[in-house]
Amino acid sequence: MTAETVHQASVVLAAALVLAALICAGMRIVRGPGGPDRVVALDMLSLLGVSATGIAVVAAGSTAFIDIALGVALVGFLTTVAFASFIERGSINEEER
Repeated sequence: MTAETVHQASVVLAAALVLAALICAGMRIVRGPGGPDRVVALDMLSLLGVSATGIAVVAAGSTAFIDIALGVALVGFLTTVAFASFIERGSINEEER
């Protein structure tokens, strides 16, 4: 096995694991028992988006995707904070129904 083969295999394995995690997070968003569970799954999706761009950086060998990863991380953080604020105020509280 050469170093290039090991590198390609590790990139494929990482991409497959991120894809499996994306499927699990998507199922949690759809079937989540409550609003907070769905917000955590949404935050996980943004983290997995950052992971996917990190895999793209490694696969392509270019650092151009790092700016995209930072942008996705910032947007994910802001949406998580916004949803947490809505849940705390009771605007999206499903358990009171």
